[in-house]
Amino acid sequence: MREPLLADPQLARGGSRDLVEVAVGVLIRPDGAFLLTSRPAGKVYAGYWEFPGGKLEPGESVATALRRELQEELDISVHQAFPWRDTLVDYPHALVRLNFCKVFTWDGHLRMREGQMSSWQQLPVSVVPVLPGTIPVLSMLADERHFLAPTHQ
Repeated sequence: MREPLLADPQLARGGSRDLVEVAVGVLIRPDGAFLLTSRPAGKVYAGYWEFPGGKLEPGESVATALRRELQEELDISVHQAFPWRDTLVDYPHALVRLNFCKVFTWDGHLRMREGQMSSWQQLPVSVVPVLPGTIPVLSMLADERHFLAPTHQ
């Protein structure tokens, strides 16, 4: 079992707060661009950019929640979600485990159903501000791409 990444190093202090489980989709096109969406008005951190997804409902798996959330938010049907990383984040309003899954194929055309904005991005991202829980994942993507990049000699 891997250790969670801590967006807030003080998270290790413990506590009695409930843990909120969230399924998050890292949608990746064949050209390597990934989708970020803005948080809609009325939600905590409205206007911040993040990977799309949402809370697991009781009894739901990460994959099931991700399929449901991406249908509700983006109007797409995910073919397959590949579990990738998880990050534990201590936000002021909640202790959240973000369960990131890579998604390479889906049916439908993106339609922002919650009034949010969307942007296909490459690294470094050009949208701001970025949600704190998204930043470590951008670093992981950068590390992965650096590792996979061919070397020229």
